[in-house]
Amino acid sequence: MVTSETRVRARPYNATTVEEKWQRAWEEAALHSTPDESERPKWYALTMYPYPSGDLHIGHWYAMAPSDAAARFKRMNGYNVLFPMGFDAFGLPAENAAIKHNVHPHKWTMSNIERMRVQLRSMGGMFDWDREIITCLPDYYKWNQWLFLKFLEHDIAYRANAPVWWCPNCQTVLANEQVVDGECERCHAQVTKRDLTQWFFRITNYADELLDFSTIDWPERVVSMQRNWIGRSEGARVVFKSEQDDPIEVFTTRPDTLWGATFMVLAPEHPLVEKLTTDEQRAEVEEYVSWARRQTEIQRMSTENEKTGVFIGAYAVNPVNNERVPIWIADYVLMGYGTGAIMAVPAHDQRDFEFAKQFALPIRVVIRPEGSDLHETTMIEAYPDEGVMVNSGAFDGTPTPNGEAVARVIEWLEREGIGSGEINYRFRDWLISRQRYWGSPIPIIYCDSCGAVPVPEEDLPVLLPEDAEFEPTGVSPLKTHSSFYNTTCPSCGAAATRETDTLDTFMDSSWYQYRFLNPHFEDGPVDPDKAGKWLPVDQYTGGIEHATMHLLYARFFTKAMRDIGLLNIDEPFTRLYNQGIILGEDNEKMSKSRGNVVDPDELVNELGADVVRLYLMFIAPWDQGGPWNSRGIAGIERFVRRVWVITDETADVRPGEVDAGVEAELKKSMHRAIKVVGDDLGAFEFNTMVARLMEYVNDLYQLRERGATASPVWNEALRSLALLLAPSAPHLAEEVWERLGQSFSIHQQPWPEYDPALVVENTVEMAVQINGKVRDRIDTAVDAAEDEVVKQAMASARVREAVGDKEIRKVIYVPGRILNIVVG
Repeated sequence: MVTSETRVRARPYNATTVEEKWQRAWEEAALHSTPDESERPKWYALTMYPYPSGDLHIGHWYAMAPSDAAARFKRMNGYNVLFPMGFDAFGLPAENAAIKHNVHPHKWTMSNIERMRVQLRSMGGMFDWDREIITCLPDYYKWNQWLFLKFLEHDIAYRANAPVWWCPNCQTVLANEQVVDGECERCHAQVTKRDLTQWFFRITNYADELLDFSTIDWPERVVSMQRNWIGRSEGARVVFKSEQDDPIEVFTTRPDTLWGATFMVLAPEHPLVEKLTTDEQRAEVEEYVSWARRQTEIQRMSTENEKTGVFIGAYAVNPVNNERVPIWIADYVLMGYGTGAIMAVPAHDQRDFEFAKQFALPIRVVIRPEGSDLHETTMIEAYPDEGVMVNSGAFDGTPTPNGEAVARVIEWLEREGIGSGEINYRFRDWLISRQRYWGSPIPIIYCDSCGAVPVPEEDLPVLLPEDAEFEPTGVSPLKTHSSFYNTTCPSCGAAATRETDTLDTFMDSSWYQYRFLNPHFEDGPVDPDKAGKWLPVDQYTGGIEHATMHLLYARFFTKAMRDIGLLNIDEPFTRLYNQGIILGEDNEKMSKSRGNVVDPDELVNELGADVVRLYLMFIAPWDQGGPWNSRGIAGIERFVRRVWVITDETADVRPGEVDAGVEAELKKSMHRAIKVVGDDLGAFEFNTMVARLMEYVNDLYQLRERGATASPVWNEALRSLALLLAPSAPHLAEEVWERLGQSFSIHQQPWPEYDPALVVENTVEMAVQINGKVRDRIDTAVDAAEDEVVKQAMASARVREAVGDKEIRKVIYVPGRILNIVVG
């Protein structure tokens, strides 16, 4: 065998030098600025923008580097790809950090953004920085305020007095979605309830639309979480009346059990409690109400707690049988769900059963399993299932399965005028008022004569004063800022005051995907021309922890903005992918207190951004995540060096004489790599994609030893390697591309094509079974004939031993898959 290669030693690969060189070149060439006009089909890729906390941590890299690889891959496949970046800059963390370090939130935030921009650029991402947005700047939050006013104009925003969650540590109101297990989702302090006048968005008006996922490709887990959060249920609203003739409405999904209601329970916060409580019971009731309001929702809903409650001394009348039933209050009934009142059916609801047993209240069976003699005196738990109605007047004998009984009872309730069919939802309108400084001021002015007056559009933005005291006191810092707080009414000119609450910062991220299209557009929040070209977002990526907050709010905002004429789409994100999280080497969540935090800056300085990118893609399936492994990243560094070495040492080899079989193997390896790497990138299977690249490089090293560098195909194989690396290791790929004498830039090249004929496997590993049990595995031709495969199988000592002297009665052969020899 003859080869024209003369072995030379590769020059060192200095990742820092290479990466700085190409980042400068990309920026000078404006390589990542996406044109709005293009003959290519559009692809809007977006990863959730970061909060400017001060430093990019390895979790940011894990979310962004694979997203960048996916965006680059789309561009190489002929798409005009928009991949913008910005900063979610308002919010409690900045304000809390400012208090801790005695620095203004604006200064703290903007200095962090400067640092994070540098870090994001060091990643080598193809972010279009021309479209950057920073939500704490007036040119962004002006449009938050404008949208609020438009929502108010269209009755999507409203003001109401309501019990709200209060975090004593953050000194602000929280939305329901921001309370997790009875704690503030940010600082984990126990939350309590307060009655305050607040601003809300009518997200519940969109409940049924939000339950329709038919036009989007989202993970089933997120879909399920949103469905459960919205909590749609069908049933009936029934009106009981107190003996003082006060209507007490209840919602029930089982109106067929109304005849089994033997008492009523009101939430301690129910407005009728104070009115209906008798003088004899008042002290005990007030003490219980005070206690219940200090409990968290999770504590009150727990099925493990001993049942507590107090009889208020009053009675109601059950409208279906005119029975007198006592009225109790209990912590397990919540004012925020349903009507704040329930009909208690202890025979058929376990919580009611336990409550009735605790307080010796009557139990009446009204649903009896067919063929059973179920009786309340023998019950040890509630019977919640289907059966036949009993003790229910004219409905006795009505079967409950398939909803027949429910439908008949609802029809009767409506005919009698005591109830009606209804659809109920678990979730509530979005509470958007916050008593904190670092957010968008709500553009409302309060006038003694005119009431709540919207700030005129020409006066927007209502600027956040830079000299406000931002220490938390339980009221907004803006209330103590005289020049902000005191103003004049835009309607009558009289002295007036401004709204001092700020908008929930989740509003910022509910529509930011639309501002990226043209962050400098001055005639509205969304440039309609750009919206027509780019929307909706084709691929969105981010964490599943946002399922019932950001992702739900963004869907609501899109529908609300559509309804006021700003958009012509129904959903913000066509496809959604949730990445997992990176754990510390101790398999625990990374935190400074555990001492297991990985600093990406140190790794980039030591090993290079491409090594970090590749390792994060290789570490685990992207949707799962996994523990960091310091030894594992060393393997990726060796892989990067191997890529450079084989390129630098063989790029200049002149073609010569080469074995035809070796050249055929080189072609086959190259085309197979193009296919499998592309397939994995398209499926977001980044870990196997990196493994495929490693296999290809191994093939190249082995084929080099057999003289493959003499083939004219060799340089094509190296060019293909560079192209396959381009999405995941952009700097290395650019350096290899240049070394191969190709013109700048590899990131303007198309994805290589493969020959289908060269990726077909000629041989396959096949299981050989004897009477259904695998005894051996053999490599055989894909299209081998049955007698050839049987002959090859019988050459195996394991197969011969399993067959022994038994007769072969039958052979089951599926070409390319299985051989089963039946003996007896």
